[in-house]
Amino acid sequence: MKIRIGVGLGTHTLANTQETFLPYVRDVERLGFDSLWLSERLTGDAPDPLVALAVAAGATTKLKLGTGVLVLPGRNPVVLAKEMASLDRLSGGRFLPAVGLGAPTPVEHRAFGIERGERAGWFDEALPLIRRLWAEDDVHHDGDRFRVDGVTIRPKPVQDPIEVWLGGQSRSELRRCGRLGDGWLPSFATVADVRDGWEVVTAEAAAHDREIDPEHLGVLVAYARGAVPDRVVSLLAARRPDLDPADVIPVGMASLRERLEAFTEVGASKFVVLPLDEPSDWTAELEEVAATVLPLES
Repeated sequence: MKIRIGVGLGTHTLANTQETFLPYVRDVERLGFDSLWLSERLTGDAPDPLVALAVAAGATTKLKLGTGVLVLPGRNPVVLAKEMASLDRLSGGRFLPAVGLGAPTPVEHRAFGIERGERAGWFDEALPLIRRLWAEDDVHHDGDRFRVDGVTIRPKPVQDPIEVWLGGQSRSELRRCGRLGDGWLPSFATVADVRDGWEVVTAEAAAHDREIDPEHLGVLVAYARGAVPDRVVSLLAARRPDLDPADVIPVGMASLRERLEAFTEVGASKFVVLPLDEPSDWTAELEEVAATVLPLES
């Protein structure tokens, strides 16, 4: 099992200027992290992930570039296929897309222009179409939401195929990952969530004559330096009122390492770690995180 560890910027990050973002990206590559993952929130401080990853691609040579996660419902799948293929090509095949339905908040749904009940159907039609646009020429599609007549996307991506990971933990999201995904990247998950969820994902894949690489089980692990921020406590209480925040949010570097080790015991091998609060010194933060968790890579 190849353990790989990347880092992320959450939706509240203030590293959204040239003076803050570029030094951060260069530190991530310099310290030997496998990948950089950018979250999406239209109403948050984080930069647009595709735009920011394009900037990161130009500032690095080896660092893999992930979206954790990019919202699919509300985007034109042909335009998105072109954008993703361009990013993969210009980065030399370093693009790692993880996609999802979007944050479960009404303001985000309104911002994307898709009603809550429409998101799943939009996603289920858009992702297979995007895959076809990456792989085929002269694509024709006449679906419930999209009509494509003789479209060929060029340039094609370097990766053949681009592997698309999915997030989410609900039963429907797990089954969708099994049907459509190449990997699973949940967040705010307990060890038991990851163990049990992966069983659902792989069983659903098998039911559709698919097989997902066992190395494609990942976890996005947010950590705290001190007390868990009130905004996160409130979010968890609304989503999972029976859950102790400590079950999903390690506090301190030692706890972060222990949590990653626990996830590896249930089969996870790809990790994205990110702080819940913006550090005052990103270089020092990344150096300590690297010293703590990168020795786990194998």
